[in-house]
Amino acid sequence: MQSLLDPRRRTAIYALVSFATGVLLTVGLLRYGPEPVTARPEPIAAVTAAPVAAPSVASSAPAADAPSATAASGGDDAELDASAWPDAAPTPEQVFSAQPDAMRKAIDKLAPRTRGKPNVYAIAFGGDGSEDVFRNEAEYVDVLMSSRLGSPGHTLVLENNPASLATRPLASWTNLEAALDGLARVMDPREDILLLYVATHGGNDHSLLVDMDPIPLDQLDPEGLAEILGKHAFRWKVVVVNACYSGGFVPKLRGTGTLVLTSARSDRTSFGCGADSDITYFGRAWLADGLNATPDFIEAFGKARTEIAAWEAKESLEASEPQIDVGAGIEDKLAAWRKTAKIGPALPFKAAK
Repeated sequence: MQSLLDPRRRTAIYALVSFATGVLLTVGLLRYGPEPVTARPEPIAAVTAAPVAAPSVASSAPAADAPSATAASGGDDAELDASAWPDAAPTPEQVFSAQPDAMRKAIDKLAPRTRGKPNVYAIAFGGDGSEDVFRNEAEYVDVLMSSRLGSPGHTLVLENNPASLATRPLASWTNLEAALDGLARVMDPREDILLLYVATHGGNDHSLLVDMDPIPLDQLDPEGLAEILGKHAFRWKVVVVNACYSGGFVPKLRGTGTLVLTSARSDRTSFGCGADSDITYFGRAWLADGLNATPDFIEAFGKARTEIAAWEAKESLEASEPQIDVGAGIEDKLAAWRKTAKIGPALPFKAAK
């Protein structure tokens, strides 16, 4: 799941206003004005991936996206389809300006913690709006938390997708900070466990793609994510990064009380994304298969790593080698949570509607 875009640093609000104005003027000229005689500008680059078919049953190997195109060559630039923004959705400017209110409403819906025992609260972050696979996984985290893991109302879903522009807050740097601020007010940061699940494309520079064109969004990298988490006093954390080259996040995120899981080594791609895919290899193996077999995050990871290795060997793919780092104390804390959690039945994965 390689990112083909360079990291973008934090963008000032005035840049968005100027950008939106320019887009509106350009669209007006192209639609109603005469055909220009000068050459048109080069098309904007967009991320593309080879189609992937998700497995029909958990035990079968998913079809891989073509690693030679995604990992080796980096893919070819493609023209951005100006009609990709849904007609029935709010405009990009409306979506952008609505984010503070969207975050307040999402935080207000969080259920209070249960006193006297460890609680788990989650943030699911689907970063790339061009593929449904990342939204599917973010929504499935909410489903698992609500029923399987016995934590209803304990999840904030942040996602970039045309289907949820009016129903979910965007997955953005700013909203991630706001989500953590909101959880810090609901959780007991000394006793409860934060689960952060991030799914998107990753670059070999260890940047994560955060994209909902044409809204300009800041990218995430290991330093940035560590900075965001470091501003909040959560003692116990489980941080999962599902992206190519995601092992590069381990050195910056590891620490006492923290479990870090990644879908690949720092120098390896992971598989299963693509326009026709419902769920990634790691999402299938850890979320759908692993956590439905056991509520133990670490045991589920062991099962997932074995399952992924078998799929990759069958497809003759270079092994992604998912990574794990278990900080001091977090394994015991998770065990204490499981003792009092009301673990529900397994929930088969279904793509978001």
